[in-house]
Amino acid sequence: MATVAIIGAGEIGGACAHALAASDRVSDILVIDQAARAAAGKVLDIQQSGAIDGFHARLDSTDDASRATGCAVWVIADRFAPGSPEWQGEDGLAMLKHAGASAVDIPLVFAGATQAGLVAAQAHEAHLARHRLVGSATEALGSAVRAIVAMEAGCSPGEVSLAILGTPPSSFVVPWSGASIGGYAIERALSHVQLTRIEARVARLWPPGPYALGVAAARITEAILESSRRSYNVLTVLGGEFGVRDRVGTVPALLSSRGVVQTRIPSLNTRERVQLDTALGAWT
Repeated sequence: MATVAIIGAGEIGGACAHALAASDRVSDILVIDQAARAAAGKVLDIQQSGAIDGFHARLDSTDDASRATGCAVWVIADRFAPGSPEWQGEDGLAMLKHAGASAVDIPLVFAGATQAGLVAAQAHEAHLARHRLVGSATEALGSAVRAIVAMEAGCSPGEVSLAILGTPPSSFVVPWSGASIGGYAIERALSHVQLTRIEARVARLWPPGPYALGVAAARITEAILESSRRSYNVLTVLGGEFGVRDRVGTVPALLSSRGVVQTRIPSLNTRERVQLDTALGAWT
């Protein structure tokens, strides 16, 4: 099994490390943070929970970002500091440059809800291949939407299938025309009033909390390592999807050890297409 590096020992990074360890699908987890003692304490706490959770993953911590070299996946999370600030902006670029992200062909999973700009910068300034850049926060959003739909329909969230498109937080679109519950079109399973009620609640779901963000990053990381056959709602640099190039957007995608290997474009009705054009046009 592989080694995963989590850059940042904040709330998101800690939740991601715990979720990865508990899944028992990776052999080693390396948590990297300049607050070395805090990171070590968090890693020790998670490691000791292995006797309760029954996992065997080994966890380690360091303040040396270059130790991420050789890991199968990097998760870019948040720093251990007041407010758990996510890696982004010039600090994020400098950290990734110091860590040597451009020297290795591995996927980078951006776990935060405010890292769309960092994803774009890695593509446009660091010239990283877009398939390596995978934002996981929108999968956390998708999970929350599925849970709300399941409550409205009286079913399990696992029966709900839907896509998230657009550019959270400013604009995103749920194409209900292609969504389903247990294989049946959602527009037949739920009334217009119910869908309107769901849409009103969905608009207030962003941003997800740190635990949801961390768990979503762990699930995306596992999908990358296992080349999952299921598609996930990820934030990445679009390469012609919806007629848009070189801009960050959310799209359902298949993942492998290379990162994004295939995007899956859902069918949209006229209203949804207009909404999506507006959402993608609103991103700066």
